Amino acid sequence: MNKQPSSKKKYRFHLWFPALFNSTGGIQRYSSACLTAFQSLYPDCVYDISIKHDTDVPPKLPNLCFHPSGNWPLALRTPALAAQMISLGLWQRPNLIFSTHPNFSVTAYLLKKLIGTSYWVAAHGIDAWDIQNPFIKKALENADLILAVSNYTRDRLLKEQNLRPDQVVVLPNTVELKNFKIAPKPDYLLQRYALSSHQPIILTVARLSQSEQYKGYSQILSALPKIRQAIPNVHYLLVGEGSDRSAVEQLIAQLQLQDCVTLTGYIREQELREHYNLCDLFAMPSKGEGFGIVYLEALACGKPTLAGNKDGSVDALCQGELGVLINPDDVEAIAGTIIQILQGKYPHPLIYQPEELRKRVIDKFGFDRFQERLDYYIKKYSN
Repeated sequence: MNKQPSSKKKYRFHLWFPALFNSTGGIQRYSSACLTAFQSLYPDCVYDISIKHDTDVPPKLPNLCFHPSGNWPLALRTPALAAQMISLGLWQRPNLIFSTHPNFSVTAYLLKKLIGTSYWVAAHGIDAWDIQNPFIKKALENADLILAVSNYTRDRLLKEQNLRPDQVVVLPNTVELKNFKIAPKPDYLLQRYALSSHQPIILTVARLSQSEQYKGYSQILSALPKIRQAIPNVHYLLVGEGSDRSAVEQLIAQLQLQDCVTLTGYIREQELREHYNLCDLFAMPSKGEGFGIVYLEALACGKPTLAGNKDGSVDALCQGELGVLINPDDVEAIAGTIIQILQGKYPHPLIYQPEELRKRVIDKFGFDRFQERLDYYIKKYSN
């Protein structure tokens, strides 16, 4: 940007999001947090938000206007969105373009060449790893700033792309604290799943997709026979739906785990907090996570949390300060560690202190901290 935003002049931001209102994925949540932070930090600025997949958006306000492209057929949506972004950019000449997906950076680069507009790009996980498209690679090289959600993603970008170290910073995810709080195990969920209040429950929240097998739910299933030897009444809740469900069911049958595993299917956002509160351990030994907002949600509910030690999960658990990091390929280690945690014997006292866990995740990843980081980058990288 040419200058820092100021109430003396109507600065204009163009924010480009894949989705905002019609989905609940990680990029959507990150986009929503960015919009809220921008508006809170600079309420006198003007915001035009282009959204690829949304259809229904709030009405226009004097300094806020949404431009959805979701009503276009999917095959035409990308060119329609790009045309909208370019026409709005040429007409309004924003002070900054901020995109929460690398694919949009190509259009931002074009506008920069045409009218000199600065642009920032957020990078999450698989969207930003091993990018081969030459147009996206060139656009990232010319971005004024790239905000990676984790050090893992930042390191991969610097290794794989032709970027300067000072060009890529870290803006971690945040968690909506009002939606995730410490509470007793909900009776209605105990009844729904025929569980007792004292039964040890392991929880994973993940989309059951072949492209997301890296999240590690198969590893937990493979570890369950050993876990059951030590904790016979353990139960595993796997929340999520997707194309990999039939393969998961086959693995459950193969391991004879039908009586100790529940595939809940899709769970509405309103019930997700109750499922976190139902468990005694949140476990997702992933090895391909850009960050993992689900870890923050579990921690905000005061739950012991287990993650893999080979991806962005390390950032979410603050290098092990907030939870347990483990080799996601070592089924034996996963089983032994889960047994220790559920038996209360794991040598990390903090994971058994719900209120302190919640306090620390708020201190490190609460919205106020997210907003402070964003404000710092805006001020630092504005001329």
